[in-house]
Amino acid sequence: MIVILKQDVSGTGKAGEVVKVSDGFARNRLIPKGLAMEATEGNIRSLEKQKALQAKKAAEARAAAEKTAEELKDKKVVLHCKAGEGGKLFGSITSKDVAEAAKEQLKMNLDKKQINMAGPIKSVGNFEVEIKLYQDVKGRLSVVVEG
Repeated sequence: MIVILKQDVSGTGKAGEVVKVSDGFARNRLIPKGLAMEATEGNIRSLEKQKALQAKKAAEARAAAEKTAEELKDKKVVLHCKAGEGGKLFGSITSKDVAEAAKEQLKMNLDKKQINMAGPIKSVGNFEVEIKLYQDVKGRLSVVVEG
């Protein structure tokens, strides 16, 4: 029997795949538990429409991420902190601080999980921070730390 998987089934396939399985496995396990549906012409057309819609949404999200990366290219965020001798900060600046500053100064909503820093910033100066906007779309933001 040929079925369309609704969810990932180990040893059989991933969600959205059209696979051939034994009749008993399909009738006794996959279909009753809602893991699959029979692959009729209507169901296959519906699956193709869903895949096309998902591809369109992914393309739109990627385009928006690329636009945001271009906007971030020339932007910088200025953070003011207490600093001691030699420009060393009392405390440190984390990705959360950079995200909050970007929201206030640039009016951009960045999640702290998107911001990739090698470690917390512990001194005064200029730093480049990488921001992951989409699967393989990354932007760079300049962070200026002043004492």
